[in-house]
Amino acid sequence: MDNREVLVDIKNLRTFFYTEDGVVPAVDGIDLTIHRGEVVGLVGESGCGKSVTALSIIRLIPNPPGKIIGGEIFFHGEDLLKKNEEDMRVIRGDKISMIFQEPMTSLNPVYTIGDQISEAITLHQKIDAAEAKKRTIEMIRLVGIPEPERRFSQYPHEMSGGMRQRVMIAMALSSNPDLLISDEATTALDVTIQAQILDLMRGLQKKLGMAILIITHNLAVVAEMAETIAIAYAGKIVENASAKEIFKSPRHPYTYGLLQSIPKFTEKKTNEPLPAIEGMVPSPYHMPKGCRFNPRCPFATEKCREEEPEILELTPGHLVRCFHPIES
Repeated sequence: MDNREVLVDIKNLRTFFYTEDGVVPAVDGIDLTIHRGEVVGLVGESGCGKSVTALSIIRLIPNPPGKIIGGEIFFHGEDLLKKNEEDMRVIRGDKISMIFQEPMTSLNPVYTIGDQISEAITLHQKIDAAEAKKRTIEMIRLVGIPEPERRFSQYPHEMSGGMRQRVMIAMALSSNPDLLISDEATTALDVTIQAQILDLMRGLQKKLGMAILIITHNLAVVAEMAETIAIAYAGKIVENASAKEIFKSPRHPYTYGLLQSIPKFTEKKTNEPLPAIEGMVPSPYHMPKGCRFNPRCPFATEKCREEEPEILELTPGHLVRCFHPIES
């Protein structure tokens, strides 16, 4: 049992999108808890509701067509869904920061790196321009960018993808947030730079004591960094446990399938193809009856096709949404 203070407590969150083709239940009853200083991984295929969950937390769901239709998002014990927009602007970027997948969609090409980080600092802190510049250079140095004084005056196009992502991390950390959300922040980077960014985030998390929510489709990304992993599928959490439990004894067939599909390094060469999860993610307009994973599940029974399973605690801290969990 984790005795740390609960920082974020999401209960039965439901975020739908209303389109001309129908209603998309992007997030349909998600529960997730993040403790102060904890690193949580939210993992799943594209379209499972990961990013929508993150945008719901910071109340940036585009309306229309999206709308949070139910649930609660407690942050420091207060429900963010009851906050007005002015209150959310104070929380956003100050207490909760987010790093997006593609930095060029977030960085303004006509302003220098220094101006953009300084703006993020002065927006939430009452300091003058000289102090803001000093803090900005400190942040650039903190995220491992060499020659911070020179980089201060550079524009985004003058930096590599890895450097731009470091700038995004510097902006996100400039107000020392309690929660950092990383939404596929390393997906567009090559594996070497990806490892450097993950090491950087891990080091900064330990140094600053913040909580991190890592959103990714890649279990390998969260393997060594996350303490807790939640597996999402078709708008629902299907398994939630410590990282050690997830990798040692996955109980949901979907989690098991994801782990089996990870390449394994062995001394003996083999021509056998990697195991894959059969079928496709269901259309958000036509979710299957019963368990949403049942059309792709090798263990599905008639009950799975007719009834939707509730999430159950099989062992302390290990939650699974399945009628027939895999035996550990």
